[in-house]
Amino acid sequence: MVIVRNVFRLKFGKTKEAVAVLKEGLEIQRKALSDVEFSARILTDVTGPFYTLVLEITVPNFAAFESNAGRVFADKDWQANYQTFSAMVESGYREVLSVAG
Repeated sequence: MVIVRNVFRLKFGKTKEAVAVLKEGLEIQRKALSDVEFSARILTDVTGPFYTLVLEITVPNFAAFESNAGRVFADKDWQANYQTFSAMVESGYREVLSVAG
């Protein structure tokens, strides 16, 4: 198993709106990848840097993530959703972690 964590630093005061838009984006991903096994969850900061939002996706292996990312990125509904979401983001980064136990 592999966990892909997309960590976003949001613009001031945008957490509630960004979570709503990201939830819509996840539904678009689920439709586009209806034949793919994955789970996802959205996390927000409790401590640490303010306005941090994390999209955590669990996939069987990194190849599954790579081979399906293009399908999501090509989806017109996802592209429109991501434009809305990215307007609320200051910066971000990705972590890819192997589940060891």
